[in-house]
Amino acid sequence: MINFSTIKKTAASIFAMSALCLAMTSQAQANTMVDTELQLLVDVSGSVDSGEFNLQKNGYVAAFQDSAVQNAILGGTLGKVAVQLIYWSGASQQAVGVDWTLIDSAASANAFAAAINGTIRPFSGLTAPGSALNFGVTKFNTNSFDSVKQVIDVSGDGSQNDGFNTATARNNALAAGIDQINGLPIGGSSLVTWYQNNVQGGTGSFVMQAATFGDFEGAIKDKLTTEIT
Repeated sequence: MINFSTIKKTAASIFAMSALCLAMTSQAQANTMVDTELQLLVDVSGSVDSGEFNLQKNGYVAAFQDSAVQNAILGGTLGKVAVQLIYWSGASQQAVGVDWTLIDSAASANAFAAAINGTIRPFSGLTAPGSALNFGVTKFNTNSFDSVKQVIDVSGDGSQNDGFNTATARNNALAAGIDQINGLPIGGSSLVTWYQNNVQGGTGSFVMQAATFGDFEGAIKDKLTTEIT
């Protein structure tokens, strides 16, 4: 005897599986391929005064307007990157300043710079880079880009005094598929060492120092060019 109930259940299961596969395929097809997905985690903790915040923000603006950075982007295999900027401070203080943006021309790089210029400072609390890393990692899973290189760039002027353990967050991020976590400490040699031990991770990763906020613009231009290249 033919069991029509079983047939119906089997057909429903096949239909549901087919729909899921179709949705997954459609999502994959919808994603834009880029050379690099680059996330910028920017420290706005209380140790960063308003003048230093502006030097830092203006450094990012100038960097994406810079011809060397733009040429590095356009000189990639695909000539495209996706970039997101996040401001962070204490354990529960993270905010997307400029969301994932496709940069594939000088015009789009300049537009991204203008978007950064239009942001305002959201926090001025403690220093929790580990919590910032935890927040940032999840943003790679929900963007509309795919790449062979996922990079997190952490800049800041102090070591952790709040939030999730930074070294553990770094290790978790690498285990989740992030390829490189690079650091741009703004300060002396002891902070550089802390960043090397707790932030830096992944093949080819590095730490580049800005001794003062006045040096930040030049450092971030060099750092972005290196990361993108």
